[in-house]
Amino acid sequence: MTDRTALEDADTGEKADRAVVRDALGVGVAVGLSGFAFGVTSAGSGLTLPQTCALSLLVFTGASQFALVGALAVGGGPFTAAAGAFFLGARNAFYGLRLSQLLALPRAVRPFAAQWVIDETAVVALAQPTRRAARLGFFVTGLTLYLLWNLTTLLGAMGAEAIGDTGAWGLDAAGPAVFLALLAPMLKTGTERAVAGLAVLLGLGLLPVLPAGVPVLLAALAAPAVLWADGRRRRGEQEDA
Repeated sequence: MTDRTALEDADTGEKADRAVVRDALGVGVAVGLSGFAFGVTSAGSGLTLPQTCALSLLVFTGASQFALVGALAVGGGPFTAAAGAFFLGARNAFYGLRLSQLLALPRAVRPFAAQWVIDETAVVALAQPTRRAARLGFFVTGLTLYLLWNLTTLLGAMGAEAIGDTGAWGLDAAGPAVFLALLAPMLKTGTERAVAGLAVLLGLGLLPVLPAGVPVLLAALAAPAVLWADGRRRRGEQEDA
């Protein structure tokens, strides 16, 4: 009886692991293919093949990479472009705070795992019910996405000349589209949706009148503005009650 129970538990564990791997591979492959779009866009903005590949190898956060090359493509200065990419990438530090508690990795492993703390790995890991499943999802997603993203970045940069104008193909929109697709399901409260909506309005509204990269920085003001307004509303409701 004990042996049969142990076998059933092992079979259940294997099925759960396979499900995590399947989901992690799905996310890694789906998002990793958009590295091709980044390679094409980066080459079209004037970056060399080594510079493009170095961004994917060392930075490895798609939204920041697209923001950087997008700003450079429309004439933005390197410091402004880098600042916009930095602020977009800063969200990964908050993912790291949560994942460090969830994964509880050995200290020697943490510096290497930090390279893979991005939207996709955080989403997959945080969706798991156990630490074992979270670790498995994190590493399978990270490894799949890192390898595929860098490979497709290389292929996209090498094939940029054959493709021609990236704007005509709409490939420059692939990165933001992927980021929005990941972000949208996380906007569950009215406050979160208000922050996202105001950020979009600020970014698009200021785009025609400010240098490239600056609207992205100013869009970050949406969060404190909405939180301040929400705080005032709550205090007013308490006073009326």
